[in-house]
Amino acid sequence: MQQSKRLEEFKKSVTNKFNIYNSLFLSLPYKNVENVGMLIPLLLDQCEKGLKAGKDPQEILEVFFTNFAGIEDEQERLDLMFRIIQYVERQVVLYDSVEDSAFPELQKYSNSLTIKDYFELVNRTKNWDKASKKLSTFSARIVLTAHPTQFYTPAVLDIIAELRSLIDNDRIYDIDVTLQQLGLTSLVNAKKPTPLDEAKNIIYILRNTYYDAVGELYQYVKRNIRDAEFENYNIIKLGFWPGGDRDGNPYVTADITRKVADELRLTLMKCYYNELKDLRKKLTFKGLQEDINQLSEKLYNAMFNADVHIAYEEVIQSLYSIREKLVAEYHELYLDRLDHLIDKVHIFKTHFATLDIRQDHSKHKLVIETILKQQGAIKENLEELREEELVQWLLHKDLQLNPNDYDEEIVKDTILNIQQLKDIQKKNGEEGCNRYIISNSEDIFAVLFVFGLFRWSGWDEKDITFDIIPLFETMKGMEASEEVMQTLFQIPKYREHLERRNETHTIMLGFSDGTKDGGYLKANWSILKTKETLSKVCKKNGIKAIFFDGRGGPPARGGGKTHRFYAAQTKDVANHEIQLTIQGQTITSTYGTKEQFKHNSEQLLTAGLRNNLFGKEHTITAAQRKLIEELSELSFNKYDALKQHEKFIPYLEHRSTLKYYTKANIGSRPGKRGNKKQLTLSDLRAISFVGSWSQLKQNVPGYFGLGTAIQQLKQEGKLNEIKKLYKEVPFFRALMHNSMMSLAKTNFDLTSYMKEDPEFGEFWDILHSEFQLSQKMLLQISGQKILMEDEEVSRESVKIREKIVLPLLVIQQNALYHITQNSEFKGLYEKIVTRSLYGNINASRNSA
Repeated sequence: MQQSKRLEEFKKSVTNKFNIYNSLFLSLPYKNVENVGMLIPLLLDQCEKGLKAGKDPQEILEVFFTNFAGIEDEQERLDLMFRIIQYVERQVVLYDSVEDSAFPELQKYSNSLTIKDYFELVNRTKNWDKASKKLSTFSARIVLTAHPTQFYTPAVLDIIAELRSLIDNDRIYDIDVTLQQLGLTSLVNAKKPTPLDEAKNIIYILRNTYYDAVGELYQYVKRNIRDAEFENYNIIKLGFWPGGDRDGNPYVTADITRKVADELRLTLMKCYYNELKDLRKKLTFKGLQEDINQLSEKLYNAMFNADVHIAYEEVIQSLYSIREKLVAEYHELYLDRLDHLIDKVHIFKTHFATLDIRQDHSKHKLVIETILKQQGAIKENLEELREEELVQWLLHKDLQLNPNDYDEEIVKDTILNIQQLKDIQKKNGEEGCNRYIISNSEDIFAVLFVFGLFRWSGWDEKDITFDIIPLFETMKGMEASEEVMQTLFQIPKYREHLERRNETHTIMLGFSDGTKDGGYLKANWSILKTKETLSKVCKKNGIKAIFFDGRGGPPARGGGKTHRFYAAQTKDVANHEIQLTIQGQTITSTYGTKEQFKHNSEQLLTAGLRNNLFGKEHTITAAQRKLIEELSELSFNKYDALKQHEKFIPYLEHRSTLKYYTKANIGSRPGKRGNKKQLTLSDLRAISFVGSWSQLKQNVPGYFGLGTAIQQLKQEGKLNEIKKLYKEVPFFRALMHNSMMSLAKTNFDLTSYMKEDPEFGEFWDILHSEFQLSQKMLLQISGQKILMEDEEVSRESVKIREKIVLPLLVIQQNALYHITQNSEFKGLYEKIVTRSLYGNINASRNSA
């Protein structure tokens, strides 16, 4: 009943409104493009009919240009295709605005558990003491990343926000004007953004959305928890990777890191200053003016000059001094407003979001190797040292590194960065930057290299106020993680470091490369098993384990329905805190408005809390584990065979948009690690890898191998066992739901012309067969008749989005074909491919 009401509301607030405003948009009177708006519905109709009839993109566009556009000249056809792409991009922006506007209404019919629902459950069970105790320590850390799929400029984000507001109030005339503004505003960066540009774009969202949203969510919990002493200011923590994440991004330097740290602090000072300015209009009392003016002046100076900083303690003491006088002398007038500001200062302090440092283990190895060569400890490489000797250097030898003693840029910059982290902590507070993450961790040296570099770069080991976080992302890394962590816990020097870090260890698992490496089911099953194992290892050693998940994008990059994922964790996984990355355009699509941010943050909190208080503790029996293990291995074997296929990399290179990701001015990061001419899967970044499959509408990493695995066990008479597994194990069901979403966004009709390709036809058939089989098998085990049958609103949203970008995708496939034919307009066709990436990424929202 609730679902049908939600679908009805969706059709009224989203589908109908979008159709109305889209017709308005398509009739906008732009110079030189008067007919484009009228031609797009005709092209969409031709695309739908043509693909269904088995026509290839070239045939579809030939009919369209000849019969409807009346254009024979190829150059003119190309011009029109560029204009169509521009229109479609803006249709996506319009649809996003309409859907975001409808979000609050749609949530009235949602089955998801909000904080309000959580409190009602607590009230029913009279379990306030337990709930209060858990909420006073539990937290969710949302870490915003700079992956190259988030590229709307602040100007476009402003237009989207304005459209949302106008759509809320059905202001047709103003919507018309704003759509004209959108039509004339570039959606594409004129040049590749720098890491600082990316950081500023996301800091814009921190300032305009998250500052108030986190404060309001905290206030709601505080008012309703029935605990007068409640002050868990960490209930929602914000993390930040742009400017600190140098893994695979040579453009993130020590200078960039410092500038981003400054930008975070300066922007927060602006937030405090503006809120105090508004408060000053209310607190017009003579006895408070001097205190308010003094604090206001300090904040003003600190928000424009990076060399001027005001400490958190100074801000909070000034506000408490104002509060005391307000209570004692002015009848507590506007006290709630002042308390809201005080709470925000407690939450954000002087850092706004914690700037994480991340680097790949191989880079640290190179740095250590270079340093030890200079020290005369080795001649060429670290393998010359026994493990005990290397540990001795890292933990006991005292070096004083000077970055200027080294020629290699990576060595110089790594030392410089670690040295400057003290200054960042001095200005932004320790929480401003106190986590160092090591990608591709596979042995103890992933952690010890970083510990050693801190020691050698001027940090007294007793003052290393950093959590060193291994990221076990590959299959090999996850398999080694138990031994790695146990060995680390047995090293006295490192154990002393953990004592100073409150006997707590954060461990990051999986991330994007896990799925790329192991296939969808095996990667996610390995993550769960690794979490369970590491929870035991940490508990045995008296360490509090906190897991940090690389999530927030599509299923193929570790994302999917995040709250469902956390609610499905087993009782054997440590559950002290939820930490996850939010990647790409998911920052704006899932956490982009105040309402969305609060709702999805609540989902994280309730997913983590209800397992402790209400939910039946999730367990997976030995028999169920054995079955998942079998499915995992079978699906991995199928996926691994695909990876080993001789046409796997060539197909991506020559029949997908892979190489065009780096040409698009979307993100600062290169599309692959290293500078090798020969492309290898290990060097390929997961974003461009997954994104290329998404642009092809094949979404291979999100399901490939599942169909074969289920079919094989079905032939062994185990279909009913798998159906039971789906029904009884929330973790398995969550993964299957995510795969069904990947399948629902797949459209092999778009590339069916490739089955005739002399080089890649057979490979395309392998992909297509597994898609069909996976769809068939997943429907069988779930008992559903269509994909996402029990998620009607999500299914409708996917359908509309896929429809909007279908003309764009046909144009893109046509361009890819002409590039292979060495057209005289090859350069323009390549530009079309690059230009068409944007609309599809945004339309899918979590596709790349």
